[in-house]
Amino acid sequence: MITLVRMKTAVVIGAGIGGLATAVRLAAKGFRVDVFEKESYPGGKLAELRSDGFRFDLGPSLFTQPERVEELFSLMGENPADHFTYQQLSSVCRYFWPDGTLLDVPSGPNDFAYACRDVFKVDPSPLSGYLTNARDLYNLAAPVFIDQPFPTRKAFLSQGGREIAKNPSILDPFVSLHRRNKRVFKDSRMVQLFDRYATYNGSNPYKAPATLKMIAHLEHNLGAFFPDNGMYSIVREITDLAIRAGVRFHYDSMVQRVNRNIEGNQVLGIRMDGKDYPYDVVVSDLDVNTFYHAGMIDYHPPGFGRGQALSTSAMIFYWGVAGNHDHLDLHNILFAENYEEEFRHLFKLKKMYSDPTVYIYISSKKAPSDALPGHENWFVMVNAPSVTRKDISSEIASAREAILKKIKSMLGVDLASKIVFEHVENPQTIEARTGSWQGALYGNSSNSRISAFSRHPNQRSKIKGLYFTGGSVHPGGGIPLCLASAKIVAELIDQ
Repeated sequence: MITLVRMKTAVVIGAGIGGLATAVRLAAKGFRVDVFEKESYPGGKLAELRSDGFRFDLGPSLFTQPERVEELFSLMGENPADHFTYQQLSSVCRYFWPDGTLLDVPSGPNDFAYACRDVFKVDPSPLSGYLTNARDLYNLAAPVFIDQPFPTRKAFLSQGGREIAKNPSILDPFVSLHRRNKRVFKDSRMVQLFDRYATYNGSNPYKAPATLKMIAHLEHNLGAFFPDNGMYSIVREITDLAIRAGVRFHYDSMVQRVNRNIEGNQVLGIRMDGKDYPYDVVVSDLDVNTFYHAGMIDYHPPGFGRGQALSTSAMIFYWGVAGNHDHLDLHNILFAENYEEEFRHLFKLKKMYSDPTVYIYISSKKAPSDALPGHENWFVMVNAPSVTRKDISSEIASAREAILKKIKSMLGVDLASKIVFEHVENPQTIEARTGSWQGALYGNSSNSRISAFSRHPNQRSKIKGLYFTGGSVHPGGGIPLCLASAKIVAELIDQ
């Protein structure tokens, strides 16, 4: 007798980086996978813009832990290097301060420490010790808080979990990141540099716990990288990998809700365009706040962690710029003079600051075809508060003026006369395009001792078959953590 086994089915709602990686992992486990995406392209926040001879990465611009991308190809028996190539950056970032200080941060912790010695005239040993501590903290915390579901009994009973339970202070959660940095570094410019790592998940360094110092480990101990064909090539190659694995993509397709059997608390599938589609497993890659506010399921959000402040959003100007500017690198930071006041505006006043810190990313420095000959593509971003107001046109105009003024005063470049192309993203357009609730880029912020550990879980235990991936849920935002969430979800489903 021949026994027919029905292929298990899964649906992924949203084609962000977490959703794409989850789709690949489930296909590798034998699922028939469908991905529904409301936009006409994959990637979510990790998108691109091509216009007038310029190409821009719209979203994330820093690439760390490339092995998390490579693992997806290896799962499918493919050689990652045949599809996805990248280079390690010899210069991680170029920092500018209002007092005229310039620091070019080289790759590698030792070279970084000596560069700070030469520029700031300080002993390099505190920085070396700081990065060693960040490495040790990451190696302890990652197996507990990043690479598996949390909170779970398994996490608490793991070796790292038991060690942390005996001595919670090892995570350094009881002081703010700023206060820790101020205790370690004697130069206020170095304090500001390391305070910036709180912004990597949209948080306030004057409130967020010093636990976040482990972010510096990824960039300076493990290294920063650049995909040879730009950041969007990560999306393009993972999408192609998923298609080769049999994943089916449905674009311009807005899922209305997740269906469930109320008696058994089991998902049944999804509803779209008034029709019901059955699936064994449903994975949401939507911003989790949007998921509940939009009524995607008739069930309340978890109580733990509810009420946390939203992360920052962004105001981003994509400028095609005439000329080549050799005093700038791939990644550049122009710091605000009063950093604390900038964050007071962002989180307390919910307003743009008049002297914002400006981030400039120019991918054409590494990929010349991203700009017209004799031109550069400038991605210019300032942090912005999440918003609910309908008209923010005055804020956009003010931010543009403040940025151009800062570039002129700190870099000596009259950029306004050099701009030949312009596109603008703001919290409202980010919300509309990516579904990020109120434009918050990372869901909830990490502005409290417990917030980093109280993100929405990857599975709702009360609803069988419903899972969550992406930057707004555990373990957090950014490409590496979104890929980690996909791995967690696939393993939970396997279990």
